[in-house]
Amino acid sequence: MPADLSNRFGRAMRGDFCLDQDVAFLNHGSFGATPRVVLAAQQGWRDAMERQPVRFMGRLLPPGLDAARAALAGFVGADPADLAFVENASAGVNSVLRSLAFAPGDEILATALGYPAVLNAARYVAERSGARLVTVELALPIADPAAIRGAIGAALTSRTRLAILDHVTSASACVMPIAELIEDCRRAGVPVLVDGAHAPGMLPLALDRLGADWYTGNCHKWLFAPKGAAFLHARRDRRDALHPLVISHGLNKGLHAEFDWPGTRDFTAWLAIADAVAFHRDHGSDAIRDHNRRLAGAMAAELAAHWGTELAVAPAMLGSMATVRVPRFGPATPEQASALHDRLIDDYRVEVPVWALGDSLWLRISAQIYNERDDYERLARAVCEIAGR
Repeated sequence: MPADLSNRFGRAMRGDFCLDQDVAFLNHGSFGATPRVVLAAQQGWRDAMERQPVRFMGRLLPPGLDAARAALAGFVGADPADLAFVENASAGVNSVLRSLAFAPGDEILATALGYPAVLNAARYVAERSGARLVTVELALPIADPAAIRGAIGAALTSRTRLAILDHVTSASACVMPIAELIEDCRRAGVPVLVDGAHAPGMLPLALDRLGADWYTGNCHKWLFAPKGAAFLHARRDRRDALHPLVISHGLNKGLHAEFDWPGTRDFTAWLAIADAVAFHRDHGSDAIRDHNRRLAGAMAAELAAHWGTELAVAPAMLGSMATVRVPRFGPATPEQASALHDRLIDDYRVEVPVWALGDSLWLRISAQIYNERDDYERLARAVCEIAGR
């Protein structure tokens, strides 16, 4: 690890999380990891709920959600009035898709690097209305943001009714030129839904200035909130036509009335978002982002050099994750990817996702404040041993 990274981070931070101490956990990007202090705050809310459920739901919950929303809004640069809570970014995407009307001949634009669940949702909605999903191919490796803009711009047509764009792609870990893409789409008259599942906590956000029609992001990944904590941001002129997946008592009574009460559920993950924001800020949000970005980039470059392979995207387009091509030692199939993942965790105690993308296997490393060089060195040795090199 570069010597000038903060000494506060690394192995010394592992005790703040519930992670297995003997696992090199390089997969924060999939589901995150919640600090003990945030879990304790969530449990405090859960205890209050169970002591007097009626009082909690009727009197404590509404102001608690407002406070959590205010804390989140300050962190992501948004007006609280434009933020709704959802369980995850997929729910946010589905809420927008199901609130829009499409007709035969309409097109929904996305990229082939989009999250599979999101592409499934777009395809499902398109097929029910006679519209079609258009997926833009972005071949790996990606060397230049201009290539992304060019490919997406060329696919926009007079039939495009919605563009679904990733802020950070999942498997390939590419930080997209999202502000420029939104502007390109705006000039073409195309509304934009941003899948920002990985962005909150990984990248600085100013959603009001970004100007997307809708933006959804997870808080349980890089913002340290409990699982089931996410948000959906709607630009002011898009709020009234937006509805949650569960239609309940708040129908047509405003964004918060509709989304805050989908029915009885455990609301404590949303309520603990304020504590997650506090944890992130207490440890220095800029320092966290800088540490993670630099560590991910440096370790990815070393892995690629050690294996004689390459990165999926240029270093300048990385955040807290990086995807590296795996040395060829078998067919690039989903089965082979799953087998390699299982071998790494079962035999070497290294947790890292592996995917078959194109004609190669790729693995995606994450960097979080509890990671350090030894974690990645263990991965490098394990892959070489498995590959017989």
